[in-house]
Amino acid sequence: MHPLQYEAIRSELTDVVGEAHVLTTPAERLIYTGDWSWMSQLWLDRGATPPLPDFVVQPGTADEVSRVLRIASTYHLPVVPWGGGSGTQGGAAPLFGGIVLDTKRLDRILEIDETSLIVRAQAGVIGTTLEWALNEHGLTLPHYPASANCATVGGYLAARGSGVISTKYGKAEDLVLALEVVLADGTILRTLPVPSHASGPDLVRLFVGSEGTLGVITEATLRIERLPEARLFQGVLFRDLHAALEAGRQIMLARLQPCVLRLYDEASSATVIRQVLGLELAGAFLIMGFDGFAEIAAAQEARALAICTTLGGEVMGRAAGEHWWRHRYDFYYPPLALALPRLYGTMDTVCTYDRIMAIYQAKKRLIEEQFSAWQARYIAHFSHWFPWGVMIYDRFIIDQPPADPVEALRLHNRIWTSAARVALAHGAVLNEHHGIGWKLGRLMPEQYGAGWPVVVRIKQALDPGGIMNPGKLGFPAHPTPGMG
Repeated sequence: MHPLQYEAIRSELTDVVGEAHVLTTPAERLIYTGDWSWMSQLWLDRGATPPLPDFVVQPGTADEVSRVLRIASTYHLPVVPWGGGSGTQGGAAPLFGGIVLDTKRLDRILEIDETSLIVRAQAGVIGTTLEWALNEHGLTLPHYPASANCATVGGYLAARGSGVISTKYGKAEDLVLALEVVLADGTILRTLPVPSHASGPDLVRLFVGSEGTLGVITEATLRIERLPEARLFQGVLFRDLHAALEAGRQIMLARLQPCVLRLYDEASSATVIRQVLGLELAGAFLIMGFDGFAEIAAAQEARALAICTTLGGEVMGRAAGEHWWRHRYDFYYPPLALALPRLYGTMDTVCTYDRIMAIYQAKKRLIEEQFSAWQARYIAHFSHWFPWGVMIYDRFIIDQPPADPVEALRLHNRIWTSAARVALAHGAVLNEHHGIGWKLGRLMPEQYGAGWPVVVRIKQALDPGGIMNPGKLGFPAHPTPGMG
């Protein structure tokens, strides 16, 4: 694009949001080249130049978002919505240049309704900021992801995020009642005020999980809870993973409503749990948590412990469980977090209870046998449980990957593709809460089958120019790449 045309577009954008909120220097644009995905971080770590956005725009209102999208539609510029940049699937990477739309100026908490226990907040509010404000009223948004210190409300919803107490309270998608969304043509859409109705399809479910490919979430109304009177935690050690999974299944099917069931396989118990909790364990380690009114939580815990001991579990007491709760995020931050130059990936998936052990065994066998030349390791825990099944948060780790970024990325993609197809073959889905981004987009047609053309037609109807986060979720790349 000619510099004169570039300047013309920049002038239109500054007219909407102001000079200070259109970032164009190389350093400013570099900050927004990727999220926390391994692919984006690898590229920077090895000194390679990532795709840069042409503009970083920081709107402060839904109307400003609308006007920016109308400019993008006019010039056929890609638009990548950006929250906190904490995603792990490349969903916020500006693969084709264009505009990165940073939503963090949409940072107002609009209403805390203590009568209905709901909160209305703009999409750019940081999770921890919202939680602090609610705590002042004795309330909580029961969504506690490890990324809460930087992730935004919009990001929670865009990728269908899970938090550590999702087993009782649900994922982000279960907490949302209504949305304000700006479409590609600038239309500002408000969904119905509540999700439980018989008034046709629920548009909330269309935009939750769409990762910015169908529109920009600018506001959300969310269900909140009162802070619990008590939180009780226990650690239980099982002789093997099979017995521990059965204990978790029985606890869930007894509808005992644990807020936390976090089960570590033998490999994780021997490494990760030792690092974080300082425990030397041989077996599968289960953290259980119950919250609410003290007497109810205690009764639920007692029933769950009886199930565990019947299946051979050794109750290790509150100290281990409470220590885990206090240090639950240490797993995801330095110095304990996985870091470059390692090659790694978190392949979380979800399925019904009858399939989970077979998936675990098949993926473990695949990683450790097919990629044995790279001494690939496999560890897993099971952290989000449902009335019908459980997710597996499993990882592959290669300590000495190829030094060349292209070769390393190809190995990374081979492992991901192989593991994802194993999951699909066993009746699971591609991901449970990290989203798809561009990391797994190529496999979306395989997952959806005959349903994929239906999904594509929805995309084409809402975004006929293909400007919204192109190349993500398996949707076609933008036909006219950006300028930079």
